[in-house]
Amino acid sequence: MDRKKIVHRLDTPFSAVEWPQINQEDQDAILELLCHLLSPLGQYRRAFVTPSKGKRKRKLAEQQGDAKTPQVPPAPELAAYVDLGFSAISRNLQDLPAVAVSEKTDEAKRGEHDEKVSSGGKKAPYSIVFVARSGQSSAFNCHFPQMVAVASKSQSKEEKMRLVGFSKSCEERLATALGIPRVSSVALRADAPQAKGLVDFVREHVAPIEVAWLQEAGSGKFLETNIEAVPTKIGSKKSKSS
Repeated sequence: MDRKKIVHRLDTPFSAVEWPQINQEDQDAILELLCHLLSPLGQYRRAFVTPSKGKRKRKLAEQQGDAKTPQVPPAPELAAYVDLGFSAISRNLQDLPAVAVSEKTDEAKRGEHDEKVSSGGKKAPYSIVFVARSGQSSAFNCHFPQMVAVASKSQSKEEKMRLVGFSKSCEERLATALGIPRVSSVALRADAPQAKGLVDFVREHVAPIEVAWLQEAGSGKFLETNIEAVPTKIGSKKSKSS
């Protein structure tokens, strides 16, 4: 019979932030619409973007001064509305609340000159963040529900950012649609061209994330420390070697 002991650990007293619940049929439909939207980016990359062969070969090509470099047409307009990868998307989600606060402050104080300066070069916020969760440790993506909820706090209820977590493995299909070796997260900015059908479908079938602990923390109500009692196995003693 296994011996057990009780181990106590501290946990947050606030409510946890959960991923939105999306049935498998809706997930498949969203993935189909997303891959159809992204396919022109993959076609462009396969036709005009040469895969990297390393810094050494690139430097050699620059030294040789290859004059026969073909003219490359501009990327599809959609490329400016799509971000890829955990790092880039997480950084932008982190910046969105700070931008919203600074904009409100500017509206109260700025004059005409400040308005012209601040309005230039702003990117639209995300409308949807897609994450391929299958086969990954939760440590890689557990921050997304909370970050998406906080980043979309200043948006209207209808336009709140949505988070879509795919439970089936789809990294290869997304990578093929984009024409890149691998991808596990894609973010789509608001007003992306030809994305209205996808955005409308997601808004209809995926609920915005609510962060209950923000209201709980702001209420000023005292919450007791959450102490969990966890039964843990006691390992067998190691025999001492003589």
